[in-house]
Amino acid sequence: MKKLFVIAVSLTIFICNSFCGNIIGTVSNGSKGISNAVIYLSNTWHGTYSGTGTTIRMRQKNMTFLPHVLPILVGSTVEFDNEDDCLHNVYSPDACAENFNLGSWPEGEVRSYTFKQADCFTTILCNLHPEMEAYIIVLSTPYFAVSGKGGSFTIKNVPAGTYTLKIWSEKYNISDVQVTVPESGDVKVDI
Repeated sequence: MKKLFVIAVSLTIFICNSFCGNIIGTVSNGSKGISNAVIYLSNTWHGTYSGTGTTIRMRQKNMTFLPHVLPILVGSTVEFDNEDDCLHNVYSPDACAENFNLGSWPEGEVRSYTFKQADCFTTILCNLHPEMEAYIIVLSTPYFAVSGKGGSFTIKNVPAGTYTLKIWSEKYNISDVQVTVPESGDVKVDI
């Protein structure tokens, strides 16, 4: 399975040298940009991808999960690294993440969980520190971005075509947007 993923990614990179564009834009609530929104394509022409064999890190530092919002490919493993000088816990109350609970562990230790269900928008919590909260967004497409300060984002090397752009935000419900990506260059989308 890992070899198939590598081959698919290589094929996409080859095709995208000639027939891909970038989606650039901003997400706002009308008066200010929305940071930490996940912007992703829901219908890609080449099916779904898997992150099996991929490991991504989420840190616990200064009583905070870093990053606050983490989009990943389905099948990816997230390592939770305790960098604080106290015990931390990691769990999710969401069924799509199997209500996992990794227990508690001290500074310097790492525990991990593999996310198996796509379209899982899961909350990550620490039962020792209720103020700690983060989100992991599990997707079946590699075409995604997280908006930065001011709401800006870029999704690079998207194969030319028409897509539905979906937006997840912790605080706002945002409607889908149709976007047509050119064979080269950028398409600008303000959401």
